[in-house]
Amino acid sequence: MNRRNAIAAAGATLSAAATAGCLGLGEPAPGRLDLTVRNDGDEAFDAEVVVRGDDGTTYEAESDRIDPGVARAFEAVVGRTGRREVIVTGPDWEGRLAWDAGVCALYDATVAADAGVVEVAGECVDPR
Repeated sequence: MNRRNAIAAAGATLSAAATAGCLGLGEPAPGRLDLTVRNDGDEAFDAEVVVRGDDGTTYEAESDRIDPGVARAFEAVVGRTGRREVIVTGPDWEGRLAWDAGVCALYDATVAADAGVVEVAGECVDPR
């Protein structure tokens, strides 16, 4: 091997090692929640979304006014391990879902409300 090839090979090895260290290979990526809150009713409502861990950590707290027939998307990064819960509240209703971030890298959830009737659905779409 000539000197030019040896330098190129060494540079590639160092570059790969530096990239691996920056990406934190070996550690799981943080989990994520993709949430849809849907207003199936005839009147607008204010929805509050709170995402918490079982240790009391709040990962997201947000509210929004949702018009009739409209769905609003919320996203939250929820850490790598542990039980997570999303609580969605409206004027006179509440919907809750829970999952384990250590088992599920991406959790997809929907909360639909119509005149006090609440439907919740959730699914792990990217298991670890």
